[in-house]
Amino acid sequence: MSSIESAPLVILLQDDHLLIVDKQPGMPVQVDRTGDPSLQQQTQSLFPAGSVDIGSPHRLDRPVSGVVVFTKSIDALRGMDEIFRRGGVQKTYLAIVEGRTPAKGECSHILGHAGGSRKAKVLEEKDADGRNAKLTFTTKALGERFSLLEVRPEGGAFHQIRAQLAAIGHPIKGDVKYGARRGEPDRSIALHAWRMRFNHPITGTLLELKAPMPTRSIWPALLALAEGDT
Repeated sequence: MSSIESAPLVILLQDDHLLIVDKQPGMPVQVDRTGDPSLQQQTQSLFPAGSVDIGSPHRLDRPVSGVVVFTKSIDALRGMDEIFRRGGVQKTYLAIVEGRTPAKGECSHILGHAGGSRKAKVLEEKDADGRNAKLTFTTKALGERFSLLEVRPEGGAFHQIRAQLAAIGHPIKGDVKYGARRGEPDRSIALHAWRMRFNHPITGTLLELKAPMPTRSIWPALLALAEGDT
């Protein structure tokens, strides 16, 4: 068993309908073409066989960490699918990027798939596969070679944050797929789904979830420079 598989699951919230956890980088949320154990399978294993059917209404990329929502009932899965579909989830990420960024920034692109490479591509104009994508960011800390950003995406396109930050010349640390100088030893990238805000799909209660801060790589140093803003 790998260290990822054996790592304890950090549960941020659990009730009769939802199970929300802090994903560690390296494990896919759902079973993918590698066949490696998934976070969905790990959460399913918490319950006796046949007692709960864990649903997965969204994903985080494999090398990304942070808040992931699972459902424990079919009504909750349908409800979360609808909430995500209509943009009812407010997501805030933290990212460490190469270079020194301005205090605030905004970018808009049309994103599509780059052939069979499992990579997003910035398009010159919208085609049948293109999606409008927008994000805003605030710089929380500046290091010598890297910046810590708070990022809010809009649009939900494939690899949106990774592709858009790379497109403006600031690839995410470790994200060699999108132009980072070098990868991380654990193959993670410095992107963390930090906060998520939405109304409970069954009760309607406003939920605000926050994942613990990463402790790998240079995260602690840049978070310390942020002087408690995060």
